[in-house]
Order: sequence, then structure tokens, then C-alpha cells
Amino acid sequence: MNRYLVAVIDGTKARFLTLKPSELPGYQPGPSLMEDEALLSSQSELQDQELWTSSKTGRNRGVAGQAHSYDDGRDRHLIEFERRFIQSITNKIVNLLQIHQIQQLLVIAEPQILGSMRTAITPVLPKNIKIHELAKDLCHLKPHELHEYLASKQLLPPHKRVSI
Repeated sequence: MNRYLVAVIDGTKARFLTLKPSELPGYQPGPSLMEDEALLSSQSELQDQELWTSSKTGRNRGVAGQAHSYDDGRDRHLIEFERRFIQSITNKIVNLLQIHQIQQLLVIAEPQILGSMRTAITPVLPKNIKIHELAKDLCHLKPHELHEYLASKQLLPPHKRVSI
């Protein structure tokens, strides 16, 4: 059986699941998608007050009470937070590929994040790994729901029930 790693990513978290075969084929249901690890973005753990001195962006009051706008650089910081999060996801994927001897990688993310992941992971991915991508936000699904969805799209083998 091929070994699969499924990385499900949204803007604030990444979940890593592997497909575990049944221990007794024919007597136990399987294979089953099991969550191994999860990562949270460091930005998602902080409130606006902890990230920025002002929770509102680009506005300030002058001496006469008139408002004026300015660029406080938040966009650059948010891009850097995303870049670091993508890099930590990439490092975790490479580590899990080696630990579990993965043969197929399935990356599921929103389209913008998927593009960033593709750019980050392609240079470090071993040549023998087959990679599949799905541009969709499925991070909210439970492992068995995710397995059913991916099996219906023929991206994972279906979960077989035991018939007695």
C-alpha cells in the first residue's frame, strides 16, 4: 500500500494526516486517515493589541482634529508572518516524509496559500514523491469526513468496511 501524507492548510493552521492501513485486513475496517500533528500560525495566537500598538490601521488625528491616513507597514508584516508560517509547514512536511516513508503527498489549501506552498515545497521535495494539489479550504473537516471527501475525488483509497 502506498503511504500518503495529507497536509490541510488554511491561513492560521496546518494539519498533517497520514493514511494508516488496518492491522488485520479483511477483519478490521481500513485504511483510515489519522491526524498526526498540527501547526498554528504565530500570528493567529496573538490578538491585534499584541501585534500592533493601535488596532486600527492607517489613521491618525492631527492637531486640529482632522484625520489623515498613512501606511503603517502592516501589510509587509503580514506577508512576513505568512512566509514564516509557509516555511514551518514546509519543514514539517519534509520531516514527516522522512519519518513515515511517504510516497504520495496531498496538499489541500486555499488557492493563494496553495501557490505559496508550491513555491516553497517544490525545491525541497524528493524526486520520488508524487504530489497532488487541491485548491479548497477543508481544514474544518474531521479526519473521517476528509477521508470520505478525498476518496470521492479519487485522491485517496476508500475506507473499506468489514462485512461479516
